[in-house]
Amino acid sequence: MVSAEPGRQGVGAARVSSRRRLVVRGVVQGVGFRPFVYAVASELVLTGSVANDSGGVVIEVEGTPSDLDELERRLVEQPPPLALIEDVRVVDVPTVGGTGFTIGGSVTDGHASSAGRTLASPDVATCADCLRELADPTDRRYRHPFVTCTSCGPRFTIIESLPYDRATTTMAGFAMCAACAREYADPTDRRFHAQPIACHDCGPVLELVDAEGGRLHREAALAAARTLLAAGGVLAVKGLGGYHLACDARNEQAVATLRRRKRRGARPFAVMVADVDAARRLTETDPVSEALLAGPRRPVVLLAKRGEPLALSVAPGNRDLGVLLAYTPLHALLLEPDGDAPVPAVLVMTSGNLGGEPIAFDDDDALERLAPLADAWLRHDRPIRVPCDDSVVRVVDGEELPLRRSRGYAPLPVALPFEVPATLAVGADLKNTCAVAEGRYAWLSQHVGDMDDLATLEAFGATADHLSSLTGVGPDLLVADAHPGYRSSAWARGHAGSRPVRTVQHHHAHVAAVMGEHGLDGGTPVIGVAFDGTGYGPDACVWGGEVLVADYKGFTRFAHLAYVPLAGGDASVRRPYRMALAHLHAAGIVWDEEIPAVAACPQAERRVLAHQLSTGLGCAPTSSMGRLFDAVSSLAGVRHVVDYEAEAAIELEGLSRGEDGSPCYAFGTSGSDPVVADATPVVRAVTDDVRAGVPAAVIGARFHAGVAALVLDLARRCRESSGLRTVALSGGVFANGLLLSSTRNQLRADDFTVLCHRHVPPNDGGLALGQVLVGSTG
Repeated sequence: MVSAEPGRQGVGAARVSSRRRLVVRGVVQGVGFRPFVYAVASELVLTGSVANDSGGVVIEVEGTPSDLDELERRLVEQPPPLALIEDVRVVDVPTVGGTGFTIGGSVTDGHASSAGRTLASPDVATCADCLRELADPTDRRYRHPFVTCTSCGPRFTIIESLPYDRATTTMAGFAMCAACAREYADPTDRRFHAQPIACHDCGPVLELVDAEGGRLHREAALAAARTLLAAGGVLAVKGLGGYHLACDARNEQAVATLRRRKRRGARPFAVMVADVDAARRLTETDPVSEALLAGPRRPVVLLAKRGEPLALSVAPGNRDLGVLLAYTPLHALLLEPDGDAPVPAVLVMTSGNLGGEPIAFDDDDALERLAPLADAWLRHDRPIRVPCDDSVVRVVDGEELPLRRSRGYAPLPVALPFEVPATLAVGADLKNTCAVAEGRYAWLSQHVGDMDDLATLEAFGATADHLSSLTGVGPDLLVADAHPGYRSSAWARGHAGSRPVRTVQHHHAHVAAVMGEHGLDGGTPVIGVAFDGTGYGPDACVWGGEVLVADYKGFTRFAHLAYVPLAGGDASVRRPYRMALAHLHAAGIVWDEEIPAVAACPQAERRVLAHQLSTGLGCAPTSSMGRLFDAVSSLAGVRHVVDYEAEAAIELEGLSRGEDGSPCYAFGTSGSDPVVADATPVVRAVTDDVRAGVPAAVIGARFHAGVAALVLDLARRCRESSGLRTVALSGGVFANGLLLSSTRNQLRADDFTVLCHRHVPPNDGGLALGQVLVGSTG
């Protein structure tokens, strides 16, 4: 990682003093790196300076060769906890003498690094030291809602531009008081060169605005907000990357009111608690999930419910609960116990927006857009430069699986297995993220959302522009999904100008994303299993149950689920009973009303649907595994109509966990180029079990086991014909922990190497990474 520039002189033992210039690249700004260098240099009695520049951090340092070597070693082996070192380039320069070591701001002279780029740090949850100060009545930052230091606090969401200095953040408008200025300049203080440093006297000010326009400030604002929450109100709370909507998670009326106002349907709410102990009282935790909960990124972690009950409307019909710990001082103050008042210990904490809209982050916009949703606004005057929603993860077999990569993770780069040109990949239309890439790194944006309205499209454009500006990547190439109707693809075509736009097949991008995460160079293809809800196929059909032999340059379709008609497009997505009836039709099973899915379909709709399926009118052939999960959920009587994507499959998974999946349902197979996996035997077996009164949980377990067995069977066949032994699992269906665990374990037991997502989501939130890799080889 430490590399010498050509011409660097050898260091002889007889030399008393030498001087070196070190350029450190990586996530080294906003993470306490310059104070770290200062402390090490001071300990080693070295002279010189450290400063930010557009390529990272530049260190000029003079001393004995052995001490300089020790500095280099510590930079690489013992950097600050939040730093990520990409490389350290070192060159000898003439000695200049002098005494002392200084920290500079940004390098603007000829010593600046012309190579590489600075990597911005994500936002970081409040550290333990700052929390102790927050609770210490003797500390001058006691109950300061914005306490921060070099180890924690806002980063990505306040950065206007790089290099990272106070003047290039939204803290530029807050002049430091004398006390903060002393801390900032004191090398022995943990706030030494902490850019967001502030206190009660010079920092942002808390404000509560009520529905009538009344305003309270500081402690009065906080007290009124806590009172409102205790009384069952809905509070808009300004966080690091935007507004949340909060209410008492144990107050059914409050949660139901928030759900109705937000037009949330049945989509689960996440809840926020003060600490891991509180999370343990609500959910089943383990060491890995607890480390994620309490770590610096503080994502929402999906955990199985247990123990203390919450309002039924928090996560109706769901066995899991999304939990996150307080990650700002303001959150900690809101959740602080009070022996004299009934303050809620568990808060619903959901994105501040109406369903389908981007998160509100501008104060004036939040007052307008959240007016129908909130009873009051708890906000402050530190601007948010870029919106950033909460991240969501789950733990499967002791391994982190990202489901939404946003706050705490963005904009950390993903290392690429080969160099790519300056590229912008625009992702998909659901769970959108975009990515810019150049050289050996790709930077994925924070979560943007579903591209179904003008506001989200505008947010997407602003996100792409900011990411390009922050990374210094000026895209020469745009890459989009091959679906001709995607809004993201239309955006790419409309904004490309003279630049080329390359399209990538949806499931090829899924497989490429997981390949890239694991550093595969593409020299050997993989067996790519891409299971999801919808993806446009080259045959103009709706793909989604695919086994591909793929590298970055292309793919062949080794196997897929047999096509069934998707009648009415989105109508069948929103009403799983329609997919159930389509599969019954394909299997030649009479629509008997003792089958729950048939009974759920109104008679008039049933007649229209029968005509569509028999004539093909308004139908598109689909091989979607996601739609098959929907169908089985409805056939088993679990969920017939959904309010959000994959709701039927999520409820089926929750019921199936812990049940015996034997004997598993068996798919039929036929053909060889490609192999076609027929769900007819599964649908018949499910129907027989339903008629026999087999519980839905057992039906679900048998179905999950059958899908895992299908993957193993198809992988074996592909290995026999191709010799390939590496299987890459991707697509939104593999966000299903039960299926992922069973499939992965069976494949590993059969001597396959299994690649699963660990840095980007398996759903469409990770698609842009695959687009970068495939598009750059076109």
